[in-house]
Amino acid sequence: MAGLPTTARVVIIGGGVVGTSSLYHLSKAGWTDCVLLEKNELTSGSTWHAAGNVPTFSSSWSLMNMQRYSTELYRGLAEAVDYPMNYHVTGSLRLAHSKERMQEFERAKGMGRYQGMDVDIVGPDEIKRRYPFIETHELKGALYDPSDGDIDPAQLTQALAKGARDMGAKIIRFCPVTGIRRKNGEWVITTPQGEIRCEIVINAAGYRAAEVGKMFGRQVPMMVMSHQYILFEEIPELAAWSKEQGKKLPLLRDVDTSYYLRQEKSGMNLGPYERNCRAHWVGHNDPMPEDFSFQLFPDDLDRLEHYLADAVARVPILGTAGLSKVINGPIPYAPDGNPLIGPMPGVPNAFEACVFTFGIAQGGGAGKVLAEWMTEGQTEWDMWSCDPRRFTSFAAAPDYCVAKGMEIYGNEYAIQFPRHAWPEGRNRKLSPIHDRTKALGGQFDAYNGWERATWYAGPGDDTSEEATLTFRRDGPWQKRVREECLAVRDAAGILDLPGFSRFNLEGPGAANWLALQVTGLVPKPSRIGLVYFSDDKGRIVTEMSVVRHTEDQMTLITAAVAQWHDFEWLKSRMPTDAAFTLTDRTEEYSTQILAGPNSRAILAEVCAADLTLPWLTHQETTIAGRWAKLVRVSFAGELGWEIHTKVADTPAVFDAVWVAGQKHGLKPFGMYALDSLRLEKGYRAWKGDLSTDYSILQGGLERFVKWDKPDFRGKAALLNEKQQGVKKRFVTLVVDNPGDCDAPYMSTLWHDGRIVGETTSGGWGHRVGKSIALGMLRTDLTEPGTAIEVEIFGDRFKAVVQNDEPLWDPKNERLRA
Repeated sequence: MAGLPTTARVVIIGGGVVGTSSLYHLSKAGWTDCVLLEKNELTSGSTWHAAGNVPTFSSSWSLMNMQRYSTELYRGLAEAVDYPMNYHVTGSLRLAHSKERMQEFERAKGMGRYQGMDVDIVGPDEIKRRYPFIETHELKGALYDPSDGDIDPAQLTQALAKGARDMGAKIIRFCPVTGIRRKNGEWVITTPQGEIRCEIVINAAGYRAAEVGKMFGRQVPMMVMSHQYILFEEIPELAAWSKEQGKKLPLLRDVDTSYYLRQEKSGMNLGPYERNCRAHWVGHNDPMPEDFSFQLFPDDLDRLEHYLADAVARVPILGTAGLSKVINGPIPYAPDGNPLIGPMPGVPNAFEACVFTFGIAQGGGAGKVLAEWMTEGQTEWDMWSCDPRRFTSFAAAPDYCVAKGMEIYGNEYAIQFPRHAWPEGRNRKLSPIHDRTKALGGQFDAYNGWERATWYAGPGDDTSEEATLTFRRDGPWQKRVREECLAVRDAAGILDLPGFSRFNLEGPGAANWLALQVTGLVPKPSRIGLVYFSDDKGRIVTEMSVVRHTEDQMTLITAAVAQWHDFEWLKSRMPTDAAFTLTDRTEEYSTQILAGPNSRAILAEVCAADLTLPWLTHQETTIAGRWAKLVRVSFAGELGWEIHTKVADTPAVFDAVWVAGQKHGLKPFGMYALDSLRLEKGYRAWKGDLSTDYSILQGGLERFVKWDKPDFRGKAALLNEKQQGVKKRFVTLVVDNPGDCDAPYMSTLWHDGRIVGETTSGGWGHRVGKSIALGMLRTDLTEPGTAIEVEIFGDRFKAVVQNDEPLWDPKNERLRA
């Protein structure tokens, strides 16, 4: 066994498939001075007992990209590293029992086709042809994926390890990490074999990631589930069929019932995700053992009885087989079921590649993504879905992690409906006027833990969870959302918006530094402006509103969910000797949006502010004896103000505005209405329309680029793109006769039988009475009036490119009134 080196560029903690994939991809990128430390033997955590399924299916664009890459890597890995592997590409059938499930499959098919995958929708007859042992009762159809299959997890891990070693990387087994400290700008890792110093550390410790995270002072948001699958003995009919056909059956997933069924040699493997699931190692009475390498939990088959019975009814030959073995092992879960890949929040030169629920399927792609993040400072695909900074401190609470982990596990195959709010782990962060919005009929969803009203129900409205399990626009909210939008159009609306992320940037040189970080101009004192940040490739990182108070004192405001991401983006790019400071003030303030033609009259009754000041100005005032900041800006696209207050003062300010507004037709409105209103204005949403999947120029944001600035981040890349020609551009589309659904994120755009772009968001515009889609389209098709097609859940509808201006109030006359 090789001895522990004293130094390395990178140390990876954890020797499962993700850790070895990270080592392999770093080595391929030329970073060979890397060391992987494993507590026991390689694969001794969740990898060794993993079932090894390798699907590409996902409702997430980035996860689908990552899983697709894994299948492509695994196909050629054995030959590339000269290590034998059992990788069976069998294809899969994902069964649908309902129209809604078929809609989900149609959307996934469109996404998959866009990524170059030959996925397809098949009917019951074709299901039977591909899987002759199945009963097709109650089935509407299935999604067929020819790239799906299964791989031996241990062989995969060893192959990645061999490939990394062959390129010069080192793996030290039986070398647990016992301590981590920061010294002279380096990390010092302590082990029983000695200490190793390094520049960068990766936490790839799987279900032990929280334990490792504590060594950095980091609370990793995760918990551990018990997952069981059952192996069955040989089935003679199956053995005979496989011998005759020379292949295995496709992997079967009955996602509505919640299990997979896979041929294992001449037997079968049944893996349910049961509703009556069980968490492990969640309290003092059930502590995580010091070592659980190559161990399993006791069998707990009573939980699986319903799923076994359903599987036997679906595939009757399963009922003829004897039970061979039960595997019951630990699998980590983050609160949303996605892994943690990327910079460790608040910790310099540290990354996470952990908490993988589907580590075998995602491991190859995860290694690619992490290596790019480290060696290039950015990833090919926008990976916000996995970025550890998507969770802030509230999400690390153990009871929250357990509640959400069990909810995700028990609904592993659930359809992600756009208006459905998952009920567990709620009410973590409440607005100071939460009781008032609730009393007005507010229905809520969580935004970075903050409860915000999505719509306001009236008497007799169906507010059940079941009513939200639809892709249709005409749910019980639709009538109320329209009323809210028209109130904002015709009178006034108020939206409670707790949790805006806000950072104070102040001190000598602050404005000059910020000017180098943004593509455009920093607003002048007493003004507010929208600024965009690009990465070195010219891609969209984020947008912020800059409220400039004095020459070198300003407040940066950004999305609630962007709090940790945007703060770290700024902080990590500040000079170490900066005379200015950046402070997170998010928890101290709250915000109301007051919008509509009567908003000026309402404010005139409650404050002495100068309400004639123009658009994009701000001022301090007093409402109900409390300090307030009025910002003349409106994401709703009407005359309006943001009212910023100290958290404790918000109820008094809201009450005063509410009472004064009643004679002016003031109504509450929610996030669904705001989304409709911003679509009509063509305003972009973060991590939908605004992401690193697109450049600043592709995003149609050139008006926010000040080319004659001496320099700014991404300038060279953007100049080059401008010279070479932008390949696709942001457009607003109006969809003709779109049926009962609007275009979801990543719907494909078609022209002359070819995919020519994708939507980035969509919905119904209540002021214009039209279905709207924002998206990215091949540049030669972006001329206003061009007719294309948008694919919405498998059906294509005519869509027309609009002028490069808002659909509603195109000259911004109402906004500036």
